[in-house]
Amino acid sequence: MKIGDHVFVLDDTIAGMVTKIAGDDVTITTEDGFEMNFSRSELVVSQKNTPIDKNIDIDKISVIILEKEGQKRSKTKRIKPKERTLPAMEVDLHIHQLVKSSKGMSNYDMLSLQVDTAKRQLDFAISKRIQKVVFIHGVGEGVLRAELEYLFHRYDNIKYYDADFQKYGRGAIEVYVYQNKKP
Repeated sequence: MKIGDHVFVLDDTIAGMVTKIAGDDVTITTEDGFEMNFSRSELVVSQKNTPIDKNIDIDKISVIILEKEGQKRSKTKRIKPKERTLPAMEVDLHIHQLVKSSKGMSNYDMLSLQVDTAKRQLDFAISKRIQKVVFIHGVGEGVLRAELEYLFHRYDNIKYYDADFQKYGRGAIEVYVYQNKKP
């Protein structure tokens, strides 16, 4: 684009001649004699003495339309009240869910793996700002549950309680993570 070129404005029915170029800003004089300023990206150079519809490149129009549509704000998805109370994350700590075979593992090894998994998943949930996590420990002698409670006591920004009885029975703990707690 240079001074003296005949140009069309992309988003309007304005045409004119380039009279001044300063960086990305272009001043044109319209056919009515008005001076107007536009960005270089808003103008299309016209081929000489051809009507406006002959100057329009269909490929350029489709690219511009796609750019304009991409700039629209995406709609936020509405979350139903029932879905807000559902746990965002479930962690099943049953040993058969964590390893292919527990053959050869002592009870201590299994318990250590389960607690380490719980700690790693809890740290992940905190880092990703997931507020509710359900740890499924199962019903047994209560050793894993006691270890989980001991683990949860070490965090300042969480509280825990029995998970939904109808869904999990007595074998799960729900953890709520306070996100705005400052150290």
